Amino acid sequence: MTTPTIVSRDEWLAARLSLLEEEKRLIQMRDAVAETRQALPWVRIEKDYRFEGPNGAVGLADLFGGRSQLIVQHFMFGPGWREGCVGCSFLADHIDGTLVHLANRDVAYVAVARAPYVEIDRFRKRMGWRFPWVSSQDSDFNFDFQVSFTPDQIASGTVRYNFEKSDTSMEDLPGMSAFYRDEDGTMYHTDSVFGRGGEEFVLTDRLLDLTPLGRRLYDENGMSVDWVRHHDRYDQPAAIPEIGVVLAGER
Repeated sequence: MTTPTIVSRDEWLAARLSLLEEEKRLIQMRDAVAETRQALPWVRIEKDYRFEGPNGAVGLADLFGGRSQLIVQHFMFGPGWREGCVGCSFLADHIDGTLVHLANRDVAYVAVARAPYVEIDRFRKRMGWRFPWVSSQDSDFNFDFQVSFTPDQIASGTVRYNFEKSDTSMEDLPGMSAFYRDEDGTMYHTDSVFGRGGEEFVLTDRLLDLTPLGRRLYDENGMSVDWVRHHDRYDQPAAIPEIGVVLAGER
């Protein structure tokens, strides 16, 4: 940590007001980007994508759950993997509390991964998540939305990720996609975000950015720190202490 500059309250306020102007510009830019996103053209979904869920096979239309809008988390969890991606799990930890709010804005949320459903369900139960999750194992869905890649694509250098050519050697990568379903059942792909674009949906990062030490992404030698774990693998207990314990100290 860089040694902080210690100043008077008035000096601190002047510096904070300068930061406030930057925050306002960022918020205005985020609003402008959201308006541009919502003005994007749409692409009609032509394929009959099929998925495996808890009650058997379902189509893309079923994932909407009767709503007109759908967010899909492209979850990195391939066939034969022991568990889902740590980064995707980090994002997923922030989702359950939003489900009721999304539903009341006519939005469904579903995670999709290539692992067989039985493996998905085992991992979902371990993590305690409630959001819907289906398998795209026997579908082109992941490949068409450029979050999964065949060995031939990787070997030939024809992978496209985040809308541009990529030299990745990974068969699965993360992303989020949005869809719309109109009254006659026609479905459209409206947007996708990949790579660091997913950080916008991770509240923990935003909260850490508020703290004096920040996310602490690098150690004292400038090396990247890979600190995120599955939430059941941290050294600290997962249980949130009662407020009385927090205020009075450990008993």
